Amino acid sequence: MFKPRVYVTRQIFSDALDIIEQAAELEVWPDDAPPTPEQLREALADADGAIINVMDRIDAPLLEAAPKLKVLSQVAVGLDNVDIPEATRRGILVGYTPGVLAKATADLGFALLLATARRVVESDKWVRNGNWEIAHHPMFWLGSEVNGSTLGIMGMGGIGLEMAKRALGFDMKVIYHSRTRKPELEAEYGFKYATPNKVIANSDFLSLHVPLTPETHHLIGEKQLKKMKPTAILINVSRGAVVDTDAVYKALTKGWIAGAGLDVFDPEPPPVDHPILKLDNVVVLPHIGSASNRSRREMHLLAARNLVAALKGERLEQCANPELYETLGI
Repeated sequence: MFKPRVYVTRQIFSDALDIIEQAAELEVWPDDAPPTPEQLREALADADGAIINVMDRIDAPLLEAAPKLKVLSQVAVGLDNVDIPEATRRGILVGYTPGVLAKATADLGFALLLATARRVVESDKWVRNGNWEIAHHPMFWLGSEVNGSTLGIMGMGGIGLEMAKRALGFDMKVIYHSRTRKPELEAEYGFKYATPNKVIANSDFLSLHVPLTPETHHLIGEKQLKKMKPTAILINVSRGAVVDTDAVYKALTKGWIAGAGLDVFDPEPPPVDHPILKLDNVVVLPHIGSASNRSRREMHLLAARNLVAALKGERLEQCANPELYETLGI
């Protein structure tokens, strides 16, 4: 019996692979490093479906070289690496994994907030380098108070909401801006809606949770950073290009802001000689917001179910271009 061919561009949990193998012939990219654009194009040339990753650039030339593709199933909530209009034009369904990673990513975002505020990474490095010569000094390692401060959220989606809910446990005030105002959340949790400029100017911690789109590219640049409090800390767990990295470096060195916690970077990975990596008042992580065992497994399982549903001519659990359903007769 004919089985469609599926390519998986990274190793994923075995039970997710089992779901795919029941419906398709499966091939998995074997290396830790991602396939090059040329290798990816070759791998997808005769594939009916693929499980893809945020580092896989899915553009028009690649899709042109993959005429059999019926579905692309992304293991992520962000889709800025995929040319969705082009995929839609070609009748290719695009799946993704919102919801299941929101709590883990918010956990990581709040960990970044705490680590940056209380200088955790900087002081850990200081101890490991043998610099702890004084038992205790009341004026050493002073950081920012988290409890009772104001957290500003840009983008009150699933992850932004989870980040805001964690702030309530620290008695923080939460102000936010989002494309759609959320009066029900304001009533339930006491969040305050404000314009972007007011959120930026009044936050002690500014946390970014917006998708990367042409409108949000460099949402935080030099102009916005100058409006922040000099004691404020910037947290980014969305996409690297939402902030202007060079402007953030300038802000950190000139004292426009006190610190930054970045789980994402532009570009990824950053050049090893990027000057921001030499600063003590920034914590940089390798895009690990959803990297918990439970969340990643759930993401892989959802991605596998999305892919298999499309191959069977069924609707996906999470689809980025559901307007195709009518065209495809699903």
